[in-house]
Amino acid sequence: MTTSMKAALLSALVFPGAGHFSLKRHIRGIILTCATIASLYFLISGVVEKALDIAEKIQRGEVLLDVAAITELISAQQAGSEMHVIRIASYVLMFAWLIGIVDAYRIGRVQDKGKVPGD
Repeated sequence: MTTSMKAALLSALVFPGAGHFSLKRHIRGIILTCATIASLYFLISGVVEKALDIAEKIQRGEVLLDVAAITELISAQQAGSEMHVIRIASYVLMFAWLIGIVDAYRIGRVQDKGKVPGD
């Protein structure tokens, strides 16, 4: 397997930045990994916060324990600044993942061309 393909697959299937670490491009790997971890933090904390809010409303009796009522409450909450942060975090996650794959493949191709057969 070529270096470029290995790096692209590591970035695609393991974690953004993993391919860069295998290519010895540590600073780029750290940047991609930190961006991904930060966006995952905002995504997960937003989802957990909404779930806890809905659970509290169910416990207080404000919302019936019914799938339709809970679905309606989730749909109603998907507005405002919280949703804006979640949307931005989603875009950052997708962007970091795609940039990680493409950049790792590009750097790997350069390294593949510079290798002498048998190295």
